[in-house]
Amino acid sequence: MKIANIETFLIRLPFKTGAPTEDLGGRSWPTLDNVFVRVDTDTGISGWGDAFGYGAAAATKAAIDHILTPTLIGRDARDIAGISDQLQRDNHIWGRYGVTMFAISGIDIALWDIAGKRAGLPLHQLLGGAVRRRVPAYASLFKYRDPDLVAENTSTALAEGYEYVKLHETGVAETRAAREAAGDGVPIMLDTNCPWTPLEARAMARQLADYDLYWLEEPIFPPEDFEALADLQTDCGIPIAAGENACTAFEFKKMFDAEAVTFAQPSVTKVGGISEFRKVMTLAETHKAHVVPHSPYFGPGFLATLHLMAASPVDSLVERFYMEVEASPMGTWIDAGNGNFEVPDGPGLGCDPDLDVIRDYADPS
Repeated sequence: MKIANIETFLIRLPFKTGAPTEDLGGRSWPTLDNVFVRVDTDTGISGWGDAFGYGAAAATKAAIDHILTPTLIGRDARDIAGISDQLQRDNHIWGRYGVTMFAISGIDIALWDIAGKRAGLPLHQLLGGAVRRRVPAYASLFKYRDPDLVAENTSTALAEGYEYVKLHETGVAETRAAREAAGDGVPIMLDTNCPWTPLEARAMARQLADYDLYWLEEPIFPPEDFEALADLQTDCGIPIAAGENACTAFEFKKMFDAEAVTFAQPSVTKVGGISEFRKVMTLAETHKAHVVPHSPYFGPGFLATLHLMAASPVDSLVERFYMEVEASPMGTWIDAGNGNFEVPDGPGLGCDPDLDVIRDYADPS
């Protein structure tokens, strides 16, 4: 089974959050930009992958098109481990983090989709079997910078059946608003996206201590300062979560060795795909860290995340970016009914992207 063709699609999905569409840096963010990858084989089986996009989407697409694809045509699509290893070896000079690994992630996910389709089995069966068929969701709110909007969306998410809510804020007032809206006992997580020095993070953690955070996510810049994260977790007593910016199992090993996190957050579209994600899960188990994946996606990478968590022996949560997208490439699989996601049971990922959505929302350039 040879790889015959690889095609990428930059999908731009308009969305609504009930707030101004700005990214975490304050720039205009009118669409969620995704890079979908289709790998075709000479047997007629095609697999779909998902490489991290957003502001890096055009660069990620170019990396697949011009760096990876020329080396993959003619390779045996069944050799997933070999291809993952060779792509990392051949391209380490460009960096083992960022766009290089995003591109490799997309290819890896597509190859696992092919493997499942070839076997006639859902991905979770290839990963050892489904421990569960429904995976708990948490609502991952947009960054509003407005306590009233935080309170409103927290209340709405809980009314829709979510039992966990994550904020993307850096202010005490917004955190207080969420806690007051949710009441005591409801898990509230706070993702700050690496805004503070270690000293600033320690001061902020003291101010946030009254709000019973389930976790404090990425409070320190740079995100790879694992020693500082470990010190903060010890000092503040709030569980630390991090990992969406970490690529490869080697980076997570450094994180775990430093005892930097309680919750590890690998992203299947960034870390190196399903192959590398599985290595992170094993490392986490041996270091007593809990994997809660980073997954604010609406494409094949989201379904890959569901399969990985369905096959995990440890209960976990899956992130749902709390917004309304204009069209869903993966149908209703992205929806959390009563706070849970159903796990697809079809071959491979269980669902191919809707070609009509790709046609209508793909960037033609």
